[in-house]
Amino acid sequence: MPKLTETFARKTPFAAAGTAKHWDTEIKGLVLFVGKRSKTWYFQKDMSGETKRTLIGRYPIISADAARQTAMGLALDMSRGAGKVIQAGAPTLETAMKAYLARPKLRSDEHKNDIEGQFRKHLKDWLRLPLDEITKAMVAARHAGMAEVPSAANHAFRRFRAVWNHARRTHDLPECPTMAIEWYEERPDGRTIEDLAAWGGAVDALPNPIHAAYYRLLLFTGLRKSEALALEWKHVHPDRIHLPMTKNGRSFDLPVVDIHHAILEPLRGLSSQWVFPSPKSPKGRLTSPQPLAWSPHAHRRTFATVAMEAGILEEIVGRLLNHTPLSITGQRYAKPSLDALRPAMQVACDELSNRLGEGASVRR
Repeated sequence: MPKLTETFARKTPFAAAGTAKHWDTEIKGLVLFVGKRSKTWYFQKDMSGETKRTLIGRYPIISADAARQTAMGLALDMSRGAGKVIQAGAPTLETAMKAYLARPKLRSDEHKNDIEGQFRKHLKDWLRLPLDEITKAMVAARHAGMAEVPSAANHAFRRFRAVWNHARRTHDLPECPTMAIEWYEERPDGRTIEDLAAWGGAVDALPNPIHAAYYRLLLFTGLRKSEALALEWKHVHPDRIHLPMTKNGRSFDLPVVDIHHAILEPLRGLSSQWVFPSPKSPKGRLTSPQPLAWSPHAHRRTFATVAMEAGILEEIVGRLLNHTPLSITGQRYAKPSLDALRPAMQVACDELSNRLGEGASVRR
């Protein structure tokens, strides 16, 4: 380890990737973090099993001599006990991400996996950087570099902003550098399955009946892709499908009618756990169904559209889709029962069956 002199700080090249850490040989705890574009002085000390890192400042604004004097003062304060009140420095992006994902009220595991996947795919080289070393220029450049898929760029940096703002609750951080981003315009797809007869032919032609059943359940329930894929038999009941955690952070019970049981019944016995099993998948369940010309979300939009065209009120359709009501009454007071929603579900399923040329679904 070198002595962190002015000459060393000046001549040390910027890191090609990640962050290089150089510790001083004389002042224990003084460290120079060297990133791709910046050099930053910190003082770090382990106290009561926890690492406390204090930001001294950026080089060359803070010279080596000034950093050394500050570090000696911090070391002296800590030896006298004052260090107990010194706050830890900014967490790394990875630490902040893990703290965010550990929130008990965060949505489903699929949602957590999506966030971590976005970070490891698009921001992998930043994970070890302290948040205060991720600049507005870095964020704007990375976002612009993802312009080929605008929705992915926006999606990744909205996740980044959420993690940053969560870290601001407990750390002294500036406003999130995403303020420098020019967000790309996104237009919702909005497509539905207009030709249900063609859809029916495509589903019937799928070589794997598990995949066919998956798409039929999507159409006749309006479930989200991940909700259906992760469905377990213990959550399928005679009168409802129970989802213990959904995208909006709460559990949900969907009323079921005979058509749903007709779709699911042939799958019983294939797996004791998963409704849509896949022995080739590491998870033991279907994760990548054979694609159709219509996206999984187009099935959800089609369910909603057909239900409304069949005369079901928009508010009721929203309840069947597990959308959060816009009104205070809808959010806090009105809690329609499964039995109250079941007739609407039956009407929607009957209309879908008619349009598929299968006739109205038989009621018990």
